[in-house]
Amino acid sequence: MLSRVVGVLPPETSLFEMGLIAEVFGQDRSDDGLPTYDFRFVAAAPGPIGTGQGFGLDVPFDLGAIEDADLVMVGAGGTRRNRFGSEILDAHTPDAGDRDADRLAPLYAALRAAHDRGARVASMCSGAFFLGAAGLLDGRRCTTHWRHADALAARHPLAHLDRNVLYVDEDRVATSAGTAAGIDLALHLIRAEQGSSVANGIARRMIVPPHREGGQAQYIDSPVPCAALDTLGPVLDWMTANLDRDLPVDELAKRASMSPRTFARRFHAETGSSPARWLSDQRVLAAQHMLERTDLPVDAIADRVGFGSAVVLRTHFVRLRAVTPHAYRRTFRRSSQSVRMS
Repeated sequence: MLSRVVGVLPPETSLFEMGLIAEVFGQDRSDDGLPTYDFRFVAAAPGPIGTGQGFGLDVPFDLGAIEDADLVMVGAGGTRRNRFGSEILDAHTPDAGDRDADRLAPLYAALRAAHDRGARVASMCSGAFFLGAAGLLDGRRCTTHWRHADALAARHPLAHLDRNVLYVDEDRVATSAGTAAGIDLALHLIRAEQGSSVANGIARRMIVPPHREGGQAQYIDSPVPCAALDTLGPVLDWMTANLDRDLPVDELAKRASMSPRTFARRFHAETGSSPARWLSDQRVLAAQHMLERTDLPVDAIADRVGFGSAVVLRTHFVRLRAVTPHAYRRTFRRSSQSVRMS
């Protein structure tokens, strides 16, 4: 059950990740039938909280709020002094794990205690260094922003660092890559606890994808495409609405008024994927939703999403989700949300 959520702000806090945590968990969306969380921020340590924008934040230091939280999410930040000589954030320098150890010791103890009693503990971007300092990354898979990966691996050699993924969730310890990957992680945690309907509803209100495929590798040293944004948007929408059809590149290119070669090049520039890979990933996502929400047999789901057979669906599902469709249904399906589709 996900009801009480606490966001922990480092002594020098990144405003984007702070806002992201508040946006996902701190908004009242009950008018859309979505849950409202008992949400609050607490300071990681006593004293003022700085930002990279030259102003401070007044957040109570009350780690007692963590004691009954279902999810504790540590934001990005550190304690580094920047060139102005005052303690304001260099959001991309995660050095808080080594500095102010005495000041942060109560936080580390609170994070360990929360995990020990069964709560989820998570971090965004450089917040992983706080989890590492608490000893929660040892022996577990984790990730962080690719710029911080070497430092995290050196500082916490017992952690199993995955440099390429957008987020990792293992044994109730979750970590995300930089910036927008925090949205991916937050929606994943909601999906895992409350199902896809809630996660998708929140994503729709935030106007973000409910799930992004791929990992960090596609963002490293990659220039922004020069093509106009969303030039293939109508084609992508049409593909999503016609997953059960055979969709050869020639037909898609014709619909986009391009040659097949130009279409393939533009498609990769705008999605970071080939048409075939993107299509198979969308079919897996559609199958995932049906596994969660319906009683349809796997063979019928495979046919409806365009894979044709349960064997083909299983192959792509395992590639993308690392579990079989049957195992996924057992884990994520909520019988109260199940409906029958004609």
